Amino acid sequence: MTMYVTDSARAGSLPARSCRHQAMLTLPAQEAHVSAARHLTADLLECWRVPESERDSAVLIVDELAANAAQYGRECMTLLLVLDDGTLQIVVSDSGTAVEHGHRDVAPDEHGRGTGIVDSLAQSTEIHQTRGGREVRACLRCSA
Repeated sequence: MTMYVTDSARAGSLPARSCRHQAMLTLPAQEAHVSAARHLTADLLECWRVPESERDSAVLIVDELAANAAQYGRECMTLLLVLDDGTLQIVVSDSGTAVEHGHRDVAPDEHGRGTGIVDSLAQSTEIHQTRGGREVRACLRCSA
């Protein structure tokens, strides 16, 4: 497991709202690690003073994207959270190939509810197939 957290004020700006927060967590792509991504997100967003309703939406998005990465990724999954200028970017990448169809038995609380929940909660979503796997980016407006 690898984790990085940074907070940096922009050059020339003093207000706390201009601070950029960023965190990255890399975990094995296994269902057992989905809860770690979910808990880290909840804890960090609370520290970053993201309002509870927006924090709850972000945690649901992370839960879904991490569950998908754990199910379809091969080696590892990476969660990147970036809060900047009232926008929270949630990026989950994994080392899997195109999403396979089929169902494996997973714990009920670690099973994804479909990417529809991500689309309904986020202002925008993007999915990219990369050389090393897949990357899904969801953006939320946050009043933090």
